[in-house]
Amino acid sequence: MRGGDGVTAGGKDRGTASVIRRGANLPRVGDFNESVVLDAIRRHPTGLSRVELARATGLSSQTVSNITRRLLDQGVARESGKQPMGNGKPRTLLEIVPASRYALGVHLDPAVITCVLVDLLGTVVAQRSRATPRGGDTDKIAADMAASVSGLVAESGADRDRILGLGIAAPGPIDATAGWVVDPPELHGWGRYPLRDRLSEATGFTAVLDKDVTAAVVAERWTGAATDSRNLLFFYFGTGTGMGMVVDDAVLRGVSGNAGEVGGLGAGCSTRTLVEEAVALGVLGTEYAVTNPADAQRGVERLAAMTAEGDARADGILERLAIRIGRGVCTAATLLDIDTIVFGGPTWHLLADRLLPTIEPMVAGSPFVKATHPTAVVSTTLGANVAAVGAASLVLDSTLSAQPRTLLLT
Repeated sequence: MRGGDGVTAGGKDRGTASVIRRGANLPRVGDFNESVVLDAIRRHPTGLSRVELARATGLSSQTVSNITRRLLDQGVARESGKQPMGNGKPRTLLEIVPASRYALGVHLDPAVITCVLVDLLGTVVAQRSRATPRGGDTDKIAADMAASVSGLVAESGADRDRILGLGIAAPGPIDATAGWVVDPPELHGWGRYPLRDRLSEATGFTAVLDKDVTAAVVAERWTGAATDSRNLLFFYFGTGTGMGMVVDDAVLRGVSGNAGEVGGLGAGCSTRTLVEEAVALGVLGTEYAVTNPADAQRGVERLAAMTAEGDARADGILERLAIRIGRGVCTAATLLDIDTIVFGGPTWHLLADRLLPTIEPMVAGSPFVKATHPTAVVSTTLGANVAAVGAASLVLDSTLSAQPRTLLLT
């Protein structure tokens, strides 16, 4: 199977989501059509019959029958029960077998490194986290990351042959083609480092590298809060901020894979900047002065606690941050005409209760976000490890989703 971003949407037979991709009854598209059918089944945990799959995907009954037989033989799908059809013969429902395939994900953040193993539905089976070591010994850090990945596989008991690959999420800038991390802020010594190839060689898994904000938005469309949206933004708040974008069910990466920087929208803010502002204003004491990203996280935790306790000055700092972010997402939502805005990242959960009540009415009342359709504003359902889950989702998406480029004849 191959994967990637989808094509046009199918109908809504028996609740079929509008994001299901349409197939093509053409020669040499077996892999594409197989991915279309698998994706349709995956999006419906209650199961779909072969008749419903044909209607939803636009494929012929014979094509669907042949594909589902292969999926059953591979153990990726299974028959899950019968659907009554009045006086007619009940239809057999098909569902995904979650443990039939797995994917690994690693998120390199300046404050924390997280490894996850997810099943075919994107559910986390096992995970590990550790503070990101300081200093410039990138080879040692990469070796430790590889050891964590291998240890995670061993302790999970997952069959290595069922693991599709390893996804890596890192802060930008990156060189997606070369697989390099290119000197990101707060990660000293990581200039043009070949992280993808180093981890692939050390673990034995095929690897893919992408920006953390892009990985996060892939996670949301695969298994998170936006699985039914074809046009969405993911606002990422970790050590830094960024935005992942999906338009017409296609992830936007840009010419170099570095789309998503939000400084030009006025919405950029690092945890270091936030805490340094609080220290400069005397809201936080000098004991919260930032020397590394882990220090900044501690300061953000204290700011959030002070705001919850009613400290007006701490609340003012977060209110100004919320307004900056709100203006940024309103601008992006207008530009891209999206219907869903998801917030998440390693730091978001600390501030969500304070920031969302300001951001939500800004989006709802924005003169730029026209009321031609509702715009949902939600927090991720995937927790603080959304970028690590996203890294694994990169593998699932690239190997299992339908990609129009697989239709090109070479």
